[in-house]
Amino acid sequence: MKKILSGKVAIVTGANQGLGLEIVKHYLGAGASVVMCARNYELLSVARDQLACDLAPPQKLLAKSVDISNLNDVNSLLEFTLQECGNCHILVNNAGIYGPKGSVENIETADWIRTIEVNVFGSMFMSRAVIPIFKAQGYGKIIQLSGGGATNPLPNLSAYAASKAAIIRYAETLAEELRGSGIDVNSIAPGALNTRLLDEVLEAGPEKVGSLFFKKSLEQKQSGGTPLSKAAELAVFLGSGDSDGITGKLISAVWDKWESWPKYINELSSSDIYTLRRVVGRDRGFDWGDK
Repeated sequence: MKKILSGKVAIVTGANQGLGLEIVKHYLGAGASVVMCARNYELLSVARDQLACDLAPPQKLLAKSVDISNLNDVNSLLEFTLQECGNCHILVNNAGIYGPKGSVENIETADWIRTIEVNVFGSMFMSRAVIPIFKAQGYGKIIQLSGGGATNPLPNLSAYAASKAAIIRYAETLAEELRGSGIDVNSIAPGALNTRLLDEVLEAGPEKVGSLFFKKSLEQKQSGGTPLSKAAELAVFLGSGDSDGITGKLISAVWDKWESWPKYINELSSSDIYTLRRVVGRDRGFDWGDK
């Protein structure tokens, strides 16, 4: 792998398993130093120890137990990163949960709220914490992981769907606030991944997640799903200088030809393509007199 992240320091949340761990592996392969965090330190430390033996000095790989929905934890993580690595250039907001499964009237309110705290507040807390560092150096990359709930309704997973739609619009808004500062903010739609979240759906069963979604999830489990490497490769691109100037976009790791995007910076910057937008009648060939 090309060392396009050499000299860079990245924070990756939700990094003890699944896609987060895959992103850590790819970042290390691209030459970055990585601070990996998650709530479960036991899994985190095992993952760190397995990867540390392959480091190429002066790379560092550090691990810290963090609840990203807790401001004190977030601030402690930033202090730890700066103390141990001296800087930070990239934030990958990967941590997230599915939350309660079932119809809105039957789920626990506290579980719904907790999903928003982790998926939305956690990503906002993390990005807000790194912005002063990024502004001071005139450079930074904030990468947000999305999910199916951002672009499609997900019956029986309402908290997850709402949180993912919210965090993508937050990322788009943050990108506009930071435009011209040297800080790029983008979101990744990783595709249908076979991770612990899929296992949660299968364990919940069709009674809670709905028969159609359960069937689709079962087929995904059997087929193998989208390789984790697809989203990890996109995360490396978005963390590198190759993506400088690309900001405010929701990018599919599977369907978009993002490798060629550096050639189209002007078009990307002046257009609302690859963003969340309302579909109106004329977009589907209906002329109902809309203006």
